[in-house]
Amino acid sequence: MRSGQPAGVPKSAPLVWITRAEPGAAATAGRVRARGWTPLVAPLLEARALPGARLDLSGVAAVAFTSAQGVRAFAALSGERPPAFTVGDATAEAARAAGFSSVRSADGDVAALAALIARAAPGPVLHAGALHPAGDLTGDLTARGIEARAVALYETAPVDPGPALARWDEIGVVLVHSPRAGALLARALAARPAPRARLLALSQAVAAPLRAVENAKIAVAPFPNEASLLNLL
Repeated sequence: MRSGQPAGVPKSAPLVWITRAEPGAAATAGRVRARGWTPLVAPLLEARALPGARLDLSGVAAVAFTSAQGVRAFAALSGERPPAFTVGDATAEAARAAGFSSVRSADGDVAALAALIARAAPGPVLHAGALHPAGDLTGDLTARGIEARAVALYETAPVDPGPALARWDEIGVVLVHSPRAGALLARALAARPAPRARLLALSQAVAAPLRAVENAKIAVAPFPNEASLLNLL
């Protein structure tokens, strides 16, 4: 195109509201901008370290991460770097950046991660994650015959969506990365029908709470990773 704008992007592209927590939101914004869209970073959740969180790695053969925030929280508490299994490639990149030398990515969701760990059968696994995790990784692993336990290292707290909602008429796309963010967005839009904006969800679990939004235009990524999500733009 002579304008230099990527194919498929409207000439006057509406805002793309990025609802995920930092620092992931900034990385997503860069990818959105590279595709010719205008990102609006306004997280619905904020990650906070849990006061007094402790790590007990006794008997642990491997650690599992379902978020980059889990990696960062683990690295802040321990200098040990056991073999790591991650839910996706972005989390794997965070683990390698934190000094983990043995990292395997499921490039999918929690169920895919459980299947990957079960195939590898590394021995007892520690899931280092959030106070209220999405999915039940330890339960799934236990059901598959893998010894597993979880430790909560951080929590995600809701953030006031007011700044983004003040620009609701300018927003054409909303990116939603987690079921909890989806629930918060659905609550925020309860009195705001969404005939214009497209709500793009990372997975069916993320999309589930969004179906309560009146007149919502929902699309779900075919694979639970950000590349597939951004391909919906």
